[in-house]
Amino acid sequence: MIELAGIIILGILAQWVAWKFKIPAILPLILIGLLVGPIAAEFLSEDGTKWIEPIWNGKKGLFPGDSLYYFVSLAISIILFEGGLTLKRSEIKNVGPVITKLITIGSTITFFGAGIVAHYVFNLSWELSFLFSGLIIVTGPTVITPILRNIPLKKDVSTVLKWEGILIDPIGALVAVLVFEFISVGGGSGFTKTALMEFGKILLFGTTFGFTFAHALAYAINKKLIPHYLLNVVSLSTVLLVFVESEVFAHESGLLAVVVMGMVLGNGKLSNLKELLYFKESLSVLLISILFILLAANINMEDLLLLYTWKTATLFAIVVFVVRPLAVFVSTRNSKLKFNEKLFISWVGPRGIVAAGIASLFGSKLIKQGVEGAEYITPLVFMIVLGTVLFNATTARLFAKMVGVFLKRSDAILIIGASSPARLIAKYLKENNKRVILIDSNKNFIQKSLKAGLEAIEIDIYNQDLTDNIELNDVGFLIAMTGSEAVNKFALDSFSENFGEQGSYRLATAEEIKKTDLSKEQRKILFNPKGDYINLSEAFRENPKIYEVEITTEDEYQTMVSRLFHEFKSVLLFIRKEGKLYLIPEFEKTELSKDNCTLIYLGKNV
Repeated sequence: MIELAGIIILGILAQWVAWKFKIPAILPLILIGLLVGPIAAEFLSEDGTKWIEPIWNGKKGLFPGDSLYYFVSLAISIILFEGGLTLKRSEIKNVGPVITKLITIGSTITFFGAGIVAHYVFNLSWELSFLFSGLIIVTGPTVITPILRNIPLKKDVSTVLKWEGILIDPIGALVAVLVFEFISVGGGSGFTKTALMEFGKILLFGTTFGFTFAHALAYAINKKLIPHYLLNVVSLSTVLLVFVESEVFAHESGLLAVVVMGMVLGNGKLSNLKELLYFKESLSVLLISILFILLAANINMEDLLLLYTWKTATLFAIVVFVVRPLAVFVSTRNSKLKFNEKLFISWVGPRGIVAAGIASLFGSKLIKQGVEGAEYITPLVFMIVLGTVLFNATTARLFAKMVGVFLKRSDAILIIGASSPARLIAKYLKENNKRVILIDSNKNFIQKSLKAGLEAIEIDIYNQDLTDNIELNDVGFLIAMTGSEAVNKFALDSFSENFGEQGSYRLATAEEIKKTDLSKEQRKILFNPKGDYINLSEAFRENPKIYEVEITTEDEYQTMVSRLFHEFKSVLLFIRKEGKLYLIPEFEKTELSKDNCTLIYLGKNV
């Protein structure tokens, strides 16, 4: 009981540490697992036992016999199902040729390159070498996002890294599953007619079960045959059912089935998809926390000693410094990415949770089957995972500065609210070479924004953490322009630290426009203390046009600002001075003179 509770407590503690220090959760999870497992047995326990013993002498421990493998299989099936849910056809089509090539050509280069290196460096069989290379194809958003969250990058670079991680996760897992199935059905003896038939059965039953049950579950959800309070648990039980049933008909086809099921559901018209994703994400966090402490604790010191050789360093160096850059540069050939951007993308390639989890599962199964060299699979993949996460977490920021992709000033603008006035202002800013991103939970507003050629994301800021979106790393201004005073204040309170480096502003509240003194809180007000949502909306309704007025003297500036301040149906927006665009509060804080500038305002022509 103490061990079971300890795993959950330590796992959640590791997740908190990862959040607090903004590092990938896999790092503290594996380190804790190694500490309570092989390190404790070797150096801390008087009797040489582990503090947490998943399996002891094959029969005792938390998971005696084959029960650990069953638990790992079921846990990974849920994690892969969640990965499949995030894989959208539209994203593959829209993210651009670079990402498409990275997950196809780049994965192929990694698969064959790393496989060849593993074969010749560690003298592994070709089958095991390609299983290893298949496992390290995946990167994963759970390791990419924490590393890049605090590195201001151009949108193109962060987009490539983010979407490569999301799209490659289920694809890489699928490749590893298929290679493992081939080894299992072929008995390591190579290509035979029987192996081909078994391989075909795995593909047939895996895809059939996944496709069929996905449509059945979607039908039941959309027709409201499942009560809302049972929706998540029914979905979970269906995933487990698909995995087990597929395994019954074709051994080792379960993982393929759940990936296919997730992909079909994620691309279908499922009314409760977001809710399902939130539940699966929370469940995945718990399972990952338990899983990786268990798997790391299950490694023995003799497994780690297998890596205590120059061969390990050679393999790691070639995978990181040769195979990864080769895959990136071939995939990005003739793209718009600059050389330094390609170099940075080559540098950042941490392997993720799926790789380590499946490696432990497959490595253990192959050892039980008596496959020669199978004992290398789990420690080698763990070495790549831990090594790349540590390497990238400690060097990515410095390397970004060295190669010149680190943005010295984050000046993109994040606007909370995509109403008609907000869209007009965003369009003006975009025409003046500013990157502007509109955020709103109103689907209609977002569609209109996208139709107008603006960058917009449909997000409920109460339900989704914007800080996970590394494509917003270059945002330095936060502007809250919704009709809800509560939402505007919440946006500044929650996201100013991440997106308000250059300034965070919001519309005035109904109470604030009655005040005359400029309190500390009013300095956060966008435009001016009379610039509330009603005034902005009325100004837009009266005359949806933005005017520019040239100012030559400081007296003229003060007079015009005063007139716009007292005019209900006009709102002063920006000041242009020496070719640079300033928000009103930002300009007032500078020591620039108020003459020879341009006032930009919306609404009635004064």
